[in-house]
Amino acid sequence: MNSIQRKFAELATENAPGQEVRLTAQAADGALLGGVIEGRPVDFSHGDVDAFLPAPGALEAFLEGYRRGGSQAYTEYLGDAAVRGAVAERLGIFTGAPLSATEDLIVTPGTQGALFLAMGATVASGTKVAVVEPDYFANRKLVRFFDGVLVPVELDYLRAAGRAGLNLDQLESAFRDGARVLVFSNPNNPTGVVYSDDEIDAIARLAGKFGATVIVDQLYSRLLYAGQAYSHLRAKSLARENLIAIMGPSKTESLSGFRLGVAFGSASIVERMAKLQAIVSLRAAGYSQAVLNVWLAEPDDWMRDRIQRHQAIRDDLIAILGKVDGLALRKPEGGSYLFPRLPELTIAPIDFVRALRLQAGVTVTPGVEFGPHSFGSIRFNYSQDHEAAVAAVERVAALIDRYRVRRVARSA
Repeated sequence: MNSIQRKFAELATENAPGQEVRLTAQAADGALLGGVIEGRPVDFSHGDVDAFLPAPGALEAFLEGYRRGGSQAYTEYLGDAAVRGAVAERLGIFTGAPLSATEDLIVTPGTQGALFLAMGATVASGTKVAVVEPDYFANRKLVRFFDGVLVPVELDYLRAAGRAGLNLDQLESAFRDGARVLVFSNPNNPTGVVYSDDEIDAIARLAGKFGATVIVDQLYSRLLYAGQAYSHLRAKSLARENLIAIMGPSKTESLSGFRLGVAFGSASIVERMAKLQAIVSLRAAGYSQAVLNVWLAEPDDWMRDRIQRHQAIRDDLIAILGKVDGLALRKPEGGSYLFPRLPELTIAPIDFVRALRLQAGVTVTPGVEFGPHSFGSIRFNYSQDHEAAVAAVERVAALIDRYRVRRVARSA
């Protein structure tokens, strides 16, 4: 295998979130027990945008962009100037720090596109990158793709109280040993934990001390549950030139299909991202960019309802999983993900993921996608039809019981 073949083999997207893979019974190596548990199939590997209505005015904004024709279809590489102006103003208010629409912000083909561009603009061969584990599946893959060097930093989310659980000593050691980029998500994907203000302060302080660039994925920073505080890194002391934040309308707003993202922060990094975008995709889809005119401008009661409905699903699923002996789970504080750690099973976790699909009609993402130490966990995106999600997780609980390791009590 040559270097190019190896690079693409390491991308390994077979089990990536949202990737539909058709499996046969043989794929589980004959390890399946029992029959099928009937029920409506549910794909928890990504959110179901059909379960919730899109943000109000999105279709009308898209059609208006379409009617503008060429002026909207062929925007500058950074994105339509008027759209960037409106979004920059709203993001400045939302994040607690103003930004320039002409220099500090780029519109991208989805937040995934923003992440690719940000990593491409900051990671070269040999660049050491601090990567939180567990965290978004693409982070580690992109570091390797750009020939960077992974420096793992632990997120001890199950044992932390009142904080996400970032190992700050490891982070400082990573920076001290030469890591010049940190990438992480807040709220964390896959666990749904939110970084405390003290943790965000510490990240800003350490990154500033060592001159490191921080890439923070804030895709779910609007979807916060009752009483949950959120600290924006942009509002901290970290120098503007050392930060790129990523947001966009996606699962929260049911607008994933428009493939829109924004990255904002360092003007010099944004400039490099625009140059890379110019040879990758030219621009975010022109007509779709117009949809950003309604983003961050929805009625307050609409966003409040969206959060309440997700919280209701979260709580019902936790009530089911909380009764499963040996399963470890932390209640998400933001986003739409559950990341339970499975009890000991008679089959490997990856085979259990296959069994769920084949025997329960439930698709989840294996935990190893989010870090090598999370192989015993699975991720649910519960932005789904409420009733179908509850029924599906009941089937998951039944299948866990079927494959549970049962200890035989020894007589005295």
